[in-house]
Amino acid sequence: GDLFGGGRRSRGGSTGPQKGANVRTGIRITFNEAVFGTEKELELNLKEKCDTCSGSGAKPGTQSETCSKCGGKGQVVYSQQSLFGMVRNVQACPDCRGTGKIIKEKCPDCYGNGYVTKRKKIQVSVPAGIDHGQSIRIRGKGEPGVNGGEQGDLLVEVAVSSHPIFQRQEYDIYSTAPMSFTQAALGGDITVPTLDGKVKFTIHEGTQPGDEFKLKGKGIQRLHYSGKGDQYVKIVLEVPRHLSKEQKNLIEELEKSTTDKDNYKKRKGFFDKIKDMFD
Repeated sequence: GDLFGGGRRSRGGSTGPQKGANVRTGIRITFNEAVFGTEKELELNLKEKCDTCSGSGAKPGTQSETCSKCGGKGQVVYSQQSLFGMVRNVQACPDCRGTGKIIKEKCPDCYGNGYVTKRKKIQVSVPAGIDHGQSIRIRGKGEPGVNGGEQGDLLVEVAVSSHPIFQRQEYDIYSTAPMSFTQAALGGDITVPTLDGKVKFTIHEGTQPGDEFKLKGKGIQRLHYSGKGDQYVKIVLEVPRHLSKEQKNLIEELEKSTTDKDNYKKRKGFFDKIKDMFD
């Protein structure tokens, strides 16, 4: 199928070949299936040309006749007097429904419609990089055409489930990297999950909560183009909920060592409140 293709209709008269209507349906896929692509099978009720009458709608051995009301044009003209004079309205012929033909003896299988409905299995190729709400066009799997026109298309709208770790914005991926205070203060190697598996990344000492770094080319494959997006990872500091007395003392010593005496006196009251929260 083709992605995002546009439909066409004949610009000819109503009795000329007209493309059949498009059929719409939907599928739900996982986040990873959208990223890497997948194959899906749909089972749908689709209309196809009747084999008994070859799509004519007439009983085998008989033929349709030219509509006497419209003379085979498929249209009738109605004239009506108005305040602005005589107005001519062109409408589809009510007798032949715009086909220009009348079927006297209808096909026993399709009842004159020219098509029958069957349950069919359709293979859908989902391309890598497709996003939520986009559609895949499968040509020739829609409604049958009129008067020899080509068959319509099947439009499959894709719904993508969310991911517990990754968030998507176009072709870029966003995630977080939790780390302890000591890791952020001292720096070092951390392990970061990506779409292609876990990778190691070195952070510098003094990394702050909310800092963001980029993993180039670790995003999603671009549709119709080469290359991938990037992954952006935000640092999230994990604060322990329960500390031992020794750990509290070490944090107090760290606070003292990073604050001069005058500022320490001013900040001591605040720190005592923090200490009380852990007791």
